[in-house]
Amino acid sequence: MNVIVDTPIWSLALRRRPGVLNVQQQWLTRELSELIKEGRAQLLGAVRQEILSGIAEPERFEQIRRDLRAFADVALEPEDYEDAAITANRCRAAGIAGSAIDLLICATGMRRGWPIFTTDKDFRRYAQHAPIRLHMQPAGVGE
Repeated sequence: MNVIVDTPIWSLALRRRPGVLNVQQQWLTRELSELIKEGRAQLLGAVRQEILSGIAEPERFEQIRRDLRAFADVALEPEDYEDAAITANRCRAAGIAGSAIDLLICATGMRRGWPIFTTDKDFRRYAQHAPIRLHMQPAGVGE
């Protein structure tokens, strides 16, 4: 099954030096590597933009851009955006404010039945109001 990989996971893998990763971060980067090897890691265009935004060094920007070019963007449809708005309204009614990109990730995962791989704790709150699944690390890893 495909897995939508969120910005924090890509950023961890692409922007941090391996020697300074804690146990949890090591698991996350190994898991991403496995998903990539299996051809299951999925990238949204909006996530690509988030990853590349804020990279000040032009050489580093170009390297990460080249690395990400190996991944096609998930093709989105009008229903993905509509479902993102529905989810945003549902969450807002429950007092949860979500970013447009986060809620688009949720909608994309819901419509396709794909889990979301992220360390962003906001997704746990979204999951209380939307039928999303999270790709989680096993209990006991990095705790």
